[in-house]
Amino acid sequence: MSVIQQVLKSSPSYAPFILRIPLGIILMAHGAQKLFGWFGGGGLQGTGQFMSSLGLEPGVLMALLAGSGEFFGGLFLLLGLLTRPSALVVAFTMLVAILSVHIDNGLFLANGGYEFGLALLAMAMSLLASGAGRFGFDNLLAKKYQ
Repeated sequence: MSVIQQVLKSSPSYAPFILRIPLGIILMAHGAQKLFGWFGGGGLQGTGQFMSSLGLEPGVLMALLAGSGEFFGGLFLLLGLLTRPSALVVAFTMLVAILSVHIDNGLFLANGGYEFGLALLAMAMSLLASGAGRFGFDNLLAKKYQ
């Protein structure tokens, strides 16, 4: 089995599909806040200033990377397109967010903690292991490479 087939392969389970939909929506919304300033977000400039205040320099580039990882990773997960690579990008993005922003605040979200980031990280890792499941574009691509 080629590397491409291994990346695209997934079981016909509904579980990854059920997980992909809310995760994709959540990630796209958070990415849109960072990239476009939608939904009350700071856009690239505001998010870049925040990133700089954390010591993540250059701030605008870090905002672009985080926002793109969330927005486009979320879009691809929503579609079930390149699910495993997208989940890996999302997992890395969440790990950076947890370690650079939330870890010192403890677990609980109410205190600015890492529980939400941890939940998103777990969801991404689950999709990294399972693939797209049913109704993903990966299944169409996998047939092309059989």
